[in-house]
Amino acid sequence: MALRLIDNVLPIAPDNLKKQKKITLTVQKQSDLGANDENKAPVGDVTIDYISTENLEAIPDPESKIQSLIEGFDSNDWINVCDSLNNARRLALYHSSMLLPFLEKMMIVLVKAMKNPRSALIKTSIMASSDIFNAFGDKLVDPTITLDAFDSLLLQLLLKASQDKKFVCEEADKALNALVRSVTPLSLLNKLRAYAKHTNPKVRAKAAVSISNSISKMETEGMKELGLVSVVQMAAGLLNDRLPAAREAARNIVISVHKAVTANEEEKQEAWQIFCESNLLATQAQTMLKIISQ
Repeated sequence: MALRLIDNVLPIAPDNLKKQKKITLTVQKQSDLGANDENKAPVGDVTIDYISTENLEAIPDPESKIQSLIEGFDSNDWINVCDSLNNARRLALYHSSMLLPFLEKMMIVLVKAMKNPRSALIKTSIMASSDIFNAFGDKLVDPTITLDAFDSLLLQLLLKASQDKKFVCEEADKALNALVRSVTPLSLLNKLRAYAKHTNPKVRAKAAVSISNSISKMETEGMKELGLVSVVQMAAGLLNDRLPAAREAARNIVISVHKAVTANEEEKQEAWQIFCESNLLATQAQTMLKIISQ
């Protein structure tokens, strides 16, 4: 039986409240949980900062913060991890070269944080992902730098974007959009395409949208290098998907493939028909022709 992911999340704030950057939560640190010592002072309110990228400030002495940053990643106190993630965002924005040697470590921490039940930690880690994507781009998918860490992070973002809770889902959507903007389409699509066959229909839909957005950035030669046949076959499968978002993304992919296939053809309709009939089932080919004729 498939397991259902559970996230305890905060209510989403209205979009027009741009200036609100802090949410105050009354929490107990992990070290205090289960304690009932009358000699200890009660734990007060803890302020968790959800700081937008444009409001992140540079760290005054970044060299001195690196070691404490790494130690914070390994902390058992989720509040310390949140602080370290926000500091990592500042380093990524203003001193990315200093963070580069720890990029793989950073992604492993992000994955771990996204699996944590603390909603504040989940959101902070997803926001950090967006800033990391913007700062490092293609370095994220360089196997000499990140090994398999990026694959795990991509999966977690797709899972978080597929959840029912808006608090998590919308932030993960933003991160996926940042990823599409930051990474070369061919490199990213080679990672994303496997998720078009994921068993979770919501994950398939989120992957399909990211695939469509990434393909729309490609030139004809890049699409040919990716493989027009495999792309159109993937789109054919998604056209029959359960979720409307996946089907709509598939239609957009078909339009992009059509442009690439017929770019240098005088008889575009004939070239498209020959391509579809040569690489798809008859019923699938007819569907492709209808999409383009609409």
